[in-house]
Amino acid sequence: MLSRWAPRKHTKSGVYLYGQDRLEIVDFGRKTDMLTSMPGSFDRDKTLVLPPEETSEDAAGRAVPEPVIAQLDAHLALMGVGFSYGEMEPADIELMMQTAYLVLRDTGRRPIEISSLRLKCLEAHGDENTLIWDNVKKRRYGRKLPITRETAAVIRTWQARRRQLEVPSRSQKYLFPSITDRSGIAHMGASLANAMREWVAAIPVLLSDELDEQGNRLPFDRSLIFPYAFRHSYAQRHADAGVPVDVLKELMDHRSIVTTMSYYQVSLKRKREAITTMRKHTIDRSGRPAPFTSTTDYEAQSVAVPFGNCREPSNVKAGGKACAIRFQCAGCGFYRPDPSYLPAIEEHVNDLRADRETAKAMDADDFVVRNLTDQITAFTNVADTMRDRLRRLPQDEREEIEEASGVLRKVRATRDHKLLPLTVIGKETPDAC
Repeated sequence: MLSRWAPRKHTKSGVYLYGQDRLEIVDFGRKTDMLTSMPGSFDRDKTLVLPPEETSEDAAGRAVPEPVIAQLDAHLALMGVGFSYGEMEPADIELMMQTAYLVLRDTGRRPIEISSLRLKCLEAHGDENTLIWDNVKKRRYGRKLPITRETAAVIRTWQARRRQLEVPSRSQKYLFPSITDRSGIAHMGASLANAMREWVAAIPVLLSDELDEQGNRLPFDRSLIFPYAFRHSYAQRHADAGVPVDVLKELMDHRSIVTTMSYYQVSLKRKREAITTMRKHTIDRSGRPAPFTSTTDYEAQSVAVPFGNCREPSNVKAGGKACAIRFQCAGCGFYRPDPSYLPAIEEHVNDLRADRETAKAMDADDFVVRNLTDQITAFTNVADTMRDRLRRLPQDEREEIEEASGVLRKVRATRDHKLLPLTVIGKETPDAC
């Protein structure tokens, strides 16, 4: 009987066969009568069921939160410290492990796809950098992924060091070599996960966004930090940034768009939770409380304009593009700002002040200067009122509002443009990814 989790074998064609792959081959052979010469015992255990594609490993919800990643990054210098890797020097081990982590974090590739990167894994065309990687799981090689200049620089730094090292002969073509020539594979294997585990354990404090009864942040569960979790983080980061689902599906190499959509459902949940918090803290142009009755009311009965929400019916219907007194929101009875707009309001006040000084220098008529002054006063009063109301709230409520504000600002930032306009470059055909 063949076990589903039988060890993988390396064939003459260079293709890895996993236990699951061999089960599929046996099933196909039996169905097509191509294995009639084989004894009946050459079959798989009928109790073994092949799982649906990636439903468990790529399901949303296992991402390392971005605030936790920021804490990890702050302790990056600890990654690889004290970790043993064959005859490699400590400084080289540290740089190698730190590089592997950063590439894992920034590209969303599976751990095996990072570990098996070739030494020549970068292409550059002008300011554009591309990572060349192998989809080992699906046996699709030479894939291309756009990466940032910073990620490419990290790889190049390690490439330069790597070329100076003595590595096992069978690892010459790999970016991250195996420990010895006797290793089961020619490139780095489980060492990345082991090094990450030791690194995470060495970080003195890792905090989550959850609060205890006293309003203090609770420790983050360190067992949730492992190499594959950064693939989820990459997907969630793109979903939160508004990258189209079909683009993210290709970036993640998902077979089913349902798997990709799960990340957007998490984003939608965060947005609705943020609105539930924020709708209670809306004011009118005079600073009086004007809460929305529900999240539906917040979304359906208003439209986001640069410095707050607008409830004027014709402007709501036109998606915020039919205002008769554009950019003078603070003088309108339909204006409904909330704390998530404070940075935009403060920036607008600074712009108005600069415009007023320019108008004075141009010897503009008094009514021009007066109009700018009145807008500055009105918007300043709105901002001061919201800040004063926030100061009087308990700390835990302020933190909740700050978190909700960040979510809503991100949603608005991605409404008209995409923060991460990445595309997948296929080697064969446009839809090959």
